Amino acid sequence: MESTPILSYGSYGTANPGYAPIAEGSPAVFAPPVCDFHGPSAPPASMFDSVPGYEGTVAGSGGGYLPPPIPSYPAPQPQPGPAQSNWNIPSITEDTAREAFSQYASSKCCYSSAPVKDGVITNMEAYNTYRYRLETFIESRTTEWSQQPYNGQPVDAYTQSPPGPWDIPAKAPTFFQDDKQVIKVPNTSSVKNCHTCLGMGRTPCKECAGVGNKICWVCNGAGNRSSGDRCHHCQGRGRVNCSHCHGQGSRECETCKGKRQLLVFINLKVIWTNNLDDYIVEQSSGLHVVNLSKVSGQEMFRDAQYMVYPVMGFPDPNVVRAAERLVREHQARFSQTSRILQQRQTIELIPITKVTYKWKGDSHIYFVYGNEFKVSADNYPATCCCTVM
Repeated sequence: MESTPILSYGSYGTANPGYAPIAEGSPAVFAPPVCDFHGPSAPPASMFDSVPGYEGTVAGSGGGYLPPPIPSYPAPQPQPGPAQSNWNIPSITEDTAREAFSQYASSKCCYSSAPVKDGVITNMEAYNTYRYRLETFIESRTTEWSQQPYNGQPVDAYTQSPPGPWDIPAKAPTFFQDDKQVIKVPNTSSVKNCHTCLGMGRTPCKECAGVGNKICWVCNGAGNRSSGDRCHHCQGRGRVNCSHCHGQGSRECETCKGKRQLLVFINLKVIWTNNLDDYIVEQSSGLHVVNLSKVSGQEMFRDAQYMVYPVMGFPDPNVVRAAERLVREHQARFSQTSRILQQRQTIELIPITKVTYKWKGDSHIYFVYGNEFKVSADNYPATCCCTVM
């Protein structure tokens, strides 16, 4: 006996696009043809209106960073450099060097404490090492079309012209702290039919391909068991109702949540980013520069303003050249696509002490560096072989 078809999945209906849910006691059924329904995976470009000032805005990925208006701030004037008072690093004591060495050795499971206890310090050399740091805190803005199910929210498109992307106020965070904010652009909200379900509120079930039922997994669609007995799971029909759509063949549209319409609008994304670059002057200490990124030093100079001027009059010409280069690079890199809110430059004096000691007749060295008294000893003379099981 043929199964009785019901309404197909039409333009306005939400009925099963195939056959009705299987009722208990009904005869065996066969899979009907699958409804060929595929809504667009992404909103079509025609779905979004042309909004003055936001012509390049697209859905999802945004339209790129928007150039800021020309700043009205006056150009920064040269500021006096740091006073040349005392740029020398005070030497650490022998006790401090030995204590730092002891803590370093005890933190290594395979290092013997003998070089610390029996080693004799023969020389200690202090080095001036400077770190110049430039931070540029910027604000960037980008826009994108967004959507949400329409539940009667206010619609304000075409009531008046929307404000420009850089005219919308946003509360900036504390300087030099990353943050972001999403703001709905006023006067851009309108209502459109859902592009996924074509305004029907439901889409074909993917689990059963819109049929409403699936092959019985017990009898594999035969209706009978291998013994010849009728399959009790599907009652001999060979198919069972789809558990995902409860036999309806369709499910609530995930895009519009069954509302059939979407509120579309432009979102403004405001992003605050702190961009940081360091330059470390390494002299003849022999310590790898990478070690210094993990420690702090004594701050000798700090300057923060809308746009800083490169430091002048610093005793080390390498720092002066680095400041000139980084300030020029930051202002060129960030002023075209974002708004510079604040810059800050600092100079730290990082202490480094090269310690030479004798142990068992041989000479060895280690470094004590930073305010934290970190130790670097690449060729520690008393290690053992450990195996981690």
